Amino acid sequence: MAKKPKWVVAKEQSRKAAAAETVWLFGLHAVRDALMNPKRERLRLVVTRNAMDKLADAIAEAGIEPEMSDPRKFAAPIDPQSVHQGAALEVKPLNWGRLEDIAVSEGEGVPRILLLDRVTDPHNVGAILRSAEVFGASAVVGTLHHSAPETGALAKTASGALERQPYLRERNLADAMERLRALGYLIYGLDGEAEQTLEDAIADVRDRPIALVLGAEGPGLRPKTKDTCDALVKIPYERAFGSLNVSNAAAVALYATRQ
Repeated sequence: MAKKPKWVVAKEQSRKAAAAETVWLFGLHAVRDALMNPKRERLRLVVTRNAMDKLADAIAEAGIEPEMSDPRKFAAPIDPQSVHQGAALEVKPLNWGRLEDIAVSEGEGVPRILLLDRVTDPHNVGAILRSAEVFGASAVVGTLHHSAPETGALAKTASGALERQPYLRERNLADAMERLRALGYLIYGLDGEAEQTLEDAIADVRDRPIALVLGAEGPGLRPKTKDTCDALVKIPYERAFGSLNVSNAAAVALYATRQ
């Protein structure tokens, strides 16, 4: 029997690892939203008596049998410093499907998508998901490697948005950008050193699908990412500091591109 090529073996191992992957969500809000989400595969619920009383309706809706735990020795395998509020839920990561399908799905208004270039902080990504939901973005797209996966910290910061806002992780961001361009999207990279502002760049194209690309704080967008954008734009600032946290920049940019 012929030996499988290394790349085939690596792909199979990656697929098996993904199938086995689980996430522990914690905190009353994040756990409630996951319990109420019919798309979420739930595996194990650990709660204190007080948390179970507060989540009684969601637990009944999900049809899951909770495991009772002493609040002083909380049984879920999460960081002891986590603000879990007596509730933790083990789940499978959500599968939102293909980027192309989400990008062309019918919704209210003209589509807007956020692309994150190596944004690794789960708190930033969680806040971005929350803003994306508020401003009606079609999806938030990160990279498969070097970006924040689903975690309890991300879910807690997202304040429920993780259950409702599509969050995809693509193997190659530049490739994802090209696929969006083929679907009619205009792609703008946020860069503090750009010459034109975002509002000026989109003044005549607000009726077109737009993808906004944001980089990690410090490094910003990678050269390949910049080269793949249709244009680089900036958020204008009044004072010398001239820089926003990436999650704040995402919120401002989404607001600026509204119709």
